[in-house]
Amino acid sequence: MKVFVTGGAGFIGSHYVRALLAGEYAGSAASEWAEAEVTVFDLLTYAGNTANLPLGHERLTFVQGDIRDADALARVLPGHDVVVHFAAESHVDRSLVGAVPFASTNVLGTQQLLDSCVRHDVGVVLCVSTDEVYGSIESGSWDEGWPLLPNSPYSASKAGSDVVARAAWRTHGLDVRITRCSNNYGPYQNTEKLIPLFITNLLRGRPVPLYGDGRNVREWLHVADHCAALQLVLTSGAPGEIYNIGSGVEVTNASIARRLVELCDADPALIHQVADRKGHDLRYSLDFGKITKLGFSPAIEFTDGLRSTVEWYRDHPRWWSADNR
Repeated sequence: MKVFVTGGAGFIGSHYVRALLAGEYAGSAASEWAEAEVTVFDLLTYAGNTANLPLGHERLTFVQGDIRDADALARVLPGHDVVVHFAAESHVDRSLVGAVPFASTNVLGTQQLLDSCVRHDVGVVLCVSTDEVYGSIESGSWDEGWPLLPNSPYSASKAGSDVVARAAWRTHGLDVRITRCSNNYGPYQNTEKLIPLFITNLLRGRPVPLYGDGRNVREWLHVADHCAALQLVLTSGAPGEIYNIGSGVEVTNASIARRLVELCDADPALIHQVADRKGHDLRYSLDFGKITKLGFSPAIEFTDGLRSTVEWYRDHPRWWSADNR
């Protein structure tokens, strides 16, 4: 088994790679995943970090490259059985001030990758997407048939990625599977994202910027649970299908800020309300009943996961300090 992981030096991708190489997805000693060889293909933008990877592992090959580069893909993709596609521009705030890189990487890059997968007879392609493609929902939860109504350049570009992926399945018969996950948290997450930004600011005694009144609701899932769900889709999912991955844990941003102040032993006065973000979605909520039928159930309780995440950032200041990031 040879697995090609795009964006594998990022937060979620690197967790998947570490877990796969550690045998967490082997199932049994005879499983084809037990000795999987992994190629990480990552451009190493600001969000990619080789310190996230066990570079010395005998079954890991790292290649710096761009998914928009057909020649680079042609050199390294042939011979791989599975592609797990994490590579993306992923930060909403950055997309508001410069949308072109998001459309370029997330849509054109995905298309280039899919074309290469067709050309080189890749068996399965798992495209990792986001609940943000659905937009915002006041009540209830989205199922996989919900219309795509993205509200930011980032989420629009991910919706574009999803639809070109589905088209590759319908047009070429490529075994493409799509997942849409809720907000992730955990170790090794870039400090531009809400939870690590708040943690690292609070640990340094700096203020944390809470958008608007903090009523915005997000559904939170630990990265380890997300990656376990991805592997389940690879082993038990079906071609052309979409799977929501959620937790049922819905928390306001204001509540997150208060919890992190407590866990970081910080001053509550460090929570500073700032002007709200343009087009800020109020609430995300996923119906993930479809993947539970495959056997998925989140294993990490949010209170425990948040506490361990704070402890990881507290114990790894060199990883997130300015000279390393």
